[in-house]
Parts: sequence; structure tokens; C-alpha cells
Amino acid sequence: MPKISPLAVVDPKAELARGVEVGPFCVVGPHVKIGPNTRLMNNVTVIGHTTLGSENTVFPNAVLGAAPQDLKYKGAPTRLTIGDGNQLREAVTIHIGTEKGGGLTSLGDNNLLMVNVHLGHDAKFGSRCVLGNNVMIAGHVVCGDNVVLLGAAGVHHFVTIGDFAYIAGAARIHHDVPPFVKVADDDKIRALNKIGLERAGVSHAEIEELDEAFRRLFTGRGKKAFSQRLDEFDVANGLSPQVTRIIEFLRRRDLGKHGRYLEAMRE
Repeated sequence: MPKISPLAVVDPKAELARGVEVGPFCVVGPHVKIGPNTRLMNNVTVIGHTTLGSENTVFPNAVLGAAPQDLKYKGAPTRLTIGDGNQLREAVTIHIGTEKGGGLTSLGDNNLLMVNVHLGHDAKFGSRCVLGNNVMIAGHVVCGDNVVLLGAAGVHHFVTIGDFAYIAGAARIHHDVPPFVKVADDDKIRALNKIGLERAGVSHAEIEELDEAFRRLFTGRGKKAFSQRLDEFDVANGLSPQVTRIIEFLRRRDLGKHGRYLEAMRE
């Protein structure tokens, strides 16, 4: 049976699986579903149509499932879903989706969200991501797997972040971030994320191919326009799967507005 502190307020309609722990001064709303062995420490608020999977740990003062910070939101039963094995540290806030944004905010598995991280409405994050203290994610952001955002990084709404991207502390991200790269300051692509790729078990040969593609795309900027350098890659002829992913990502980005593919999809 769930272990619920007598000092917590848990709506009787909430669904709590076996092994769930709810600490003192927590509030759990009527439309909440919490999976096995998830632990809410003290002073956690989980409301709205929110579902948490198994083996999550939610630290004090986190608020999950609150209404989105969107003036167009009128109380629709939009949702927040959180997967398994996540660590949500103190004062993390994640809001439910909006009607026009698809109605769903989602977080995958085995992510670490450090103190005071905010995920805005309709954001969709993958798995095994690390978000440092005070990271700010605006609404409608889509993020892949194995992404690192260091402290105080801010991401503009409708931005897409590719797998294995590494975003420096206090970076200001306004444009889509390709997979496998390091980004700092105002959208400046600095290097290939070699360490992240090595830790993920990507082979040396594959990293070398990515590094060559990176140098062709993002260095020597005075010689050719970026569009010309991009056109030199033929995704149908001999490119590795990882290089193909970068090229396809960049070409899709060019179809958007203001460097954001999803921006063109807003209507």
C-alpha cells in the first residue's frame, strides 16, 4: 500500500500505486496518477491531470501539473506526463499543456532536473537529460535524449534541441540546436560534443566522421555561405547515419521561421 503522511492532503480520487511515498505537507489532486515506488518528499504539490511513472523522486517545493502560464488557457483538462526514474529536485516546476499546443507536456525517463528548473507548457523532453540549476524552458520546446543544459540556460519557445546537444551555462537559445554539438552564449555553435558521444558508446570512427562534418559546416565561415556548405552533403550517397541526422536537422530548420522549425507550424 502507499505510505502517506498524516500531514499530507491526498484527494481520495487520486491513484497511487504500490510503494508510493507521500511526505508531510504534500498536496495531491484528484486527477493525479502516481506509479510504483515513486516518492514525494515534503511540501510537494502534484495537481492537474498529471501522471508520474515508477521510481521517481520529487524533492521539496516542486510543483507539478499547475495551470500553464498562458493567457489563452481557460481551464481545459490538458495533461502532464512524467516517465520513470526521474530526479526532480527542489522547486522544480512543470506545467500542463494548452489546448492549442497539443494539450500535453511530457518528460521521459531517467532525467535529472536540478534546483529551480522550469519546464513550460507543451514542452516535450526525452530521456537521460540533465538540466542544471535555474534552467528556463519556455513553452512548446522539443528536446531529444541525452541533452545537457547547464545552469541558468534559457530556451526560447518553439525551439527544437537535438540529441546529445550540450548547452553552456547562461546560454540564450533562440534557434534550433542540432544534435551532437556544444552551444554557448547567443546560439553560438562551438564544438562537437565528443565527450558526451564517447560516454554513450559511439565508436571512434563515427565520432571522426561527425567531427569532419562539423568542421565543414561550422568552421571557415568566410569562405562559403552556410547554405552552400550544407548543399555539399548528399544524404542519399554514403553519409553515416549520424551525419545524415545533422544535415536533415539543419535543412528542416531552414524551413522554419527565425531559426525555429516549429515556429512555422504554430498556426
